[in-house]
Amino acid sequence: MIQAIAHLTTADLEAGLPWIRQAPRDAGTLALIVRRPKVDVREVLEEGELNVSEGLVGDNWSVRGSSRTDDGSAHPDMQLNLMNVRVVDLVAQEPERWSLAGDQLFIDLDLSGENLPPGTQLAVGAAVIEITEIPHRGCNKFLSRFGKDALRFVNSAVGQELNLRGVNAKVVQPGTIRTGDAAAKIVNLT
Repeated sequence: MIQAIAHLTTADLEAGLPWIRQAPRDAGTLALIVRRPKVDVREVLEEGELNVSEGLVGDNWSVRGSSRTDDGSAHPDMQLNLMNVRVVDLVAQEPERWSLAGDQLFIDLDLSGENLPPGTQLAVGAAVIEITEIPHRGCNKFLSRFGKDALRFVNSAVGQELNLRGVNAKVVQPGTIRTGDAAAKIVNLT
């Protein structure tokens, strides 16, 4: 069972910004893979399969649906949620609490809009994913798990500029991913 802990203050969170801003810009590391087979259930994986139609195989994305689609089906541009590992480490305070954020992939990489604008592709293990346009913002679950200051922090102007809450992505090339795999921007030279 994951223990509840005291939430950080705005000052504590802002003190972590310099470390967050030092995240690698071009190539980082996949630090954690989390599958969500059911609402509020987390499975930490050493290895996972990314699939174009399912996202992270075994995750509930494809059956959970979305209020952003006309028919309530899963939104294709919200297949994966990525979060900067430095941000989750700061707000969660303990590695055992990282999975509470609700994202599937935690990467040590600068996820800012300037560095990874929508359409940017990342090679992660044997797979390729693409950053999508739909913003990923903090919600009531994030609030209850990490506190009101953390929610304000990730949704602030700086938080949105740096995508502190993370980014949405979709799988464009299926493949196996493993904790410790490189996560690198694909540079199109044409």
